[in-house]
Amino acid sequence: MFESISKSLDAALRKLRIRGRLTEKNIRDGMREVRTALLQADVNFRVVRDFVDRVTERAVGEEVLRSISPGQQVVKIVQDELEALMGPADASIPFADRGPTILVLAGLQGSGKTTTCAKVALYLSKRGHRPMLVAADVRRPAAIDQLEVLGKEINIPVYLDRNAAPIQISLGAIRAAGKEGSDVLILDTQGRLHIDREMMDELKELARRVSPHQIYLVADAMTGQDAVNSADAFNKELELDGIILTKLDGDARGGAALSIKAVTGKPIKFVGTGEKLDRLEEFHPGRMASRILGMGDVVTLVERAQEAFDKEEAAKLEEKLRKATLSLDDLLGQMRQMRKMGPLKELVSMLPGAGRFLPADMEFDERQLGSIEAMIQSMTPEEREHPEIIDLSRRRRIALGSGTQPQEVSGLVKQFRQMRDMMKLASQGEKVDIFEAGMPGGMLRRKTRSKRKRKKDRKKKKRR
Repeated sequence: MFESISKSLDAALRKLRIRGRLTEKNIRDGMREVRTALLQADVNFRVVRDFVDRVTERAVGEEVLRSISPGQQVVKIVQDELEALMGPADASIPFADRGPTILVLAGLQGSGKTTTCAKVALYLSKRGHRPMLVAADVRRPAAIDQLEVLGKEINIPVYLDRNAAPIQISLGAIRAAGKEGSDVLILDTQGRLHIDREMMDELKELARRVSPHQIYLVADAMTGQDAVNSADAFNKELELDGIILTKLDGDARGGAALSIKAVTGKPIKFVGTGEKLDRLEEFHPGRMASRILGMGDVVTLVERAQEAFDKEEAAKLEEKLRKATLSLDDLLGQMRQMRKMGPLKELVSMLPGAGRFLPADMEFDERQLGSIEAMIQSMTPEEREHPEIIDLSRRRRIALGSGTQPQEVSGLVKQFRQMRDMMKLASQGEKVDIFEAGMPGGMLRRKTRSKRKRKKDRKKKKRR
């Protein structure tokens, strides 16, 4: 998420951060690089201009030039302005006192609107509400079928009528909600490949007849300024209450997230960070600004861990780590819990300074997780508890049962024992090296270079 802009901003601000003393020229040169980084990230040029002007105005003030750590002070100003640009935070949904709360989700076709309806429903269900999905998109082929399948997957009722128009479907859903006791209706409306007058007129008429409590635009973050322009057009016609950005996990530039609030004046309510239906997060501008600047997002990481990990199990695991009695069953359980939290690369990116302390040639091979799970499940309870008893014949049997090779089983056992020993040292306060300890199954490793590439690098080094 935001890899490109994070690296560009880090490079621009690093020059200011390491200086013991700053001059106005230093600051303006640094801001010129920040401007370039933002424009390359597809941020709206007016937003970039205003942002750089505000940061420069604050940074050339006496509080920075006379600061004990002027470079860090400039970084703090950039962080504050990024937060102000995307904020303030507003993930609240005003619920109706009487009758169902009606939420209308609008957007262009392909923005992930139908899936987002299910994500919002699951989000509200976890917080004690009784949502109902409404299949009011009758134009896109299979939209009703898709919503019906998603509803069954998360055990949320879906109201549909294949022979009615969107307005009649929505009005029928309001009546059905009263009978079934649903307190929130989430309407999946029709989309188009492009904004057109017919589409807007249909949505405006639906809003007039249904009187929704909130209208959210679902926008694809990966489309950059196209998402911002469509949000602006929708807002002028419908008066949006908020925006939900989808596919944020695949957005390396961040142009939409940084521009859309400033252009439309409407808050980003939620962000989609993955394909799974539980990957919908409340949008927090401060946390996002920290992640963009490579400072991590520990709060979100802790929140995910609290949702995924059981407290009693965590206490037991801590005791086992301290005594170095960790078993492969424990490892398997923790891997499954971690997978609930999200991709490993994303979790590491939430650690402060992760972009700086991890080498640039590091990659995360999450496909190995499936192989590790298969190997552990092919072991007997005794082998999981005491992996040191796994000899050649046992390795062959485990490999055959898991669809892997004996050397892979051997590597898993060796790395697990190394990791267990390192954990014991760490619990005693000694410093350990993550690369020396390793990750079971090679989940974390350096990228390998070809022979030709290594030879080329050696020649370059000699020329220098």
